[in-house]
Amino acid sequence: MARCFRPGRRADRMWGVRGSIEYEFEHLVLPRGTSRADARRLLTDRAEYGHWELARLRLNPDGSRRVWLRRTIIRATRTS
Repeated sequence: MARCFRPGRRADRMWGVRGSIEYEFEHLVLPRGTSRADARRLLTDRAEYGHWELARLRLNPDGSRRVWLRRTIIRATRTS
């Protein structure tokens, strides 16, 4: 299985708001040699176990893939 590369810490995780829902984003870069099956397996594992969903996938001219994943942020509200 190919390894994924995570760009610098600042771009690694971002926050976003869409409507009243807040999202956390994760940015991954899959290298050129990553097969489609390996990429699918990696993204499926992240979706199942990390509760991430695919926000955007870009196939670059050099063959690498840039992937943006997102998941909702659930804020706990105090009840008292």
